[in-house]
Amino acid sequence: MEKKNIYGWKLMHTYNELPPFFYTNQPPTPAKEPKLVLFNKELADEFGLEQDKLESPIGAAYFTGSQLPTGADPIAQAYAGHQFGGFTRLGDGRAILLGEQQTPSGKSVDIQLKGAGRTAYSRGGDGRAALGPMLREYLISEAMHGLGIPTTRSLAVATTGEFVQRERPLTGAVLTRTAASHLRVGTFQYALVFGENEEVKQLADYAIKRHYPELIDVENKYIRFYEAVADRQAQLIAKWQLVGFIHGVMNTDNMTISGETIDYGPCAFMDTYHRNTVFSSIDREGRYAYVNQPYIGQWNLARFAETLLSLFAEDEEKALQIAQAKLEVFHTQFEKYFVDGIRKKLGLFTADEADEDLFKQLLYLMETYKADYTNTFLALTFNRLDSLALYQQADFKEWLEKWQTRLEKEGKSAEEVQELMKANNPALIPRNYFVEEALAEAVNNQDYTAFNTLSKALENPYAHTCEQGAYANSPEISEYYQTYCGT
Repeated sequence: MEKKNIYGWKLMHTYNELPPFFYTNQPPTPAKEPKLVLFNKELADEFGLEQDKLESPIGAAYFTGSQLPTGADPIAQAYAGHQFGGFTRLGDGRAILLGEQQTPSGKSVDIQLKGAGRTAYSRGGDGRAALGPMLREYLISEAMHGLGIPTTRSLAVATTGEFVQRERPLTGAVLTRTAASHLRVGTFQYALVFGENEEVKQLADYAIKRHYPELIDVENKYIRFYEAVADRQAQLIAKWQLVGFIHGVMNTDNMTISGETIDYGPCAFMDTYHRNTVFSSIDREGRYAYVNQPYIGQWNLARFAETLLSLFAEDEEKALQIAQAKLEVFHTQFEKYFVDGIRKKLGLFTADEADEDLFKQLLYLMETYKADYTNTFLALTFNRLDSLALYQQADFKEWLEKWQTRLEKEGKSAEEVQELMKANNPALIPRNYFVEEALAEAVNNQDYTAFNTLSKALENPYAHTCEQGAYANSPEISEYYQTYCGT
């Protein structure tokens, strides 16, 4: 018999201590021919896993669900959600939670297999995943981590030796996703709509204990809990906006209680700056466009507040007043985080009343003249303004003078300003052209050279190396680029 922590696995199951109402026991479906194609060695080390042992056929078996780590107690989680505004009952239709890995640093991290087979929540789906979307999630989630944005992460991708049928047969694969937890706003909606107030309270107590333990014994802890989740979401969405990231499917089941980014289906990064940019093929009305992300974040938090009303106050009217007051703070919080971030991107160490107008004018000029979002800030950082078509515009030169005047008020050296800007303006993002090129080579030709090279460049996007410069411009920018959910 295997030892409890063979290969470094140390799994706990606090979520399973909640009532069965919240989950279904669900073993993964074994794969026909498991094969490991990507393995995140750095993350494995962080989790205390023996990477040399798992980078092998046994790792492929674990990362497809064909063999369970000792101590695993697999479940599929139940949740609900508003998808494009319409409410529906959901759940892990193709994802299975093995347990919570206890890391050497004392963290508890969900280990989930995405694409591991049918569950009680599959709703007619096959429970499987195709290789391309799983590679995409691996690449983008790790890039987000490199950018310093809270995110679920990817430990491995393994193929199953089987095809999944979509529009055509595709190579089957399983992604091993890790997260602080997979608790969502949609989990609370599920508890409220399909359970009772007691289930909502149990879930809130669990979430507080797991993610906000400092609130366990405070007065009005459920109100404080809501405030903490809202604040993390304000920070998160501001970070998205600051690098031009567009999530693409901000349903309530894709808003985590921990404040991590989750679900990398139809997401993408802007090249040319435009507030109304949409990439998702299914977002035909632009609900989740770049400009709308803060407002959708607030809308989702309104749905979250609805689930907690009974915990805010016994009197319904008072509970509604509390929720409304807390919700109104969100946009102010978001604006603060976003403006602070833009300030750093422009090398400003202090705040000034005129800063917001300075920032808005720059974004207006970028949109008017179809400037590249990332590269405009890079050109400002390294004083490569003659590389910008924007530099030929008289109104942009006027803006530059205002910016230089504002910098002089800081009293900082040119070196200090540049270091601040380098730390806040990435050398590269996962540009759509290079992402698609890397995925096509991996999926169609089983050649991971481009994928691995791009992944390496994205590990530390603030390093500003010569190698990263190769990804600064896409050979061709398409205004009609579309992404798909991968299901």
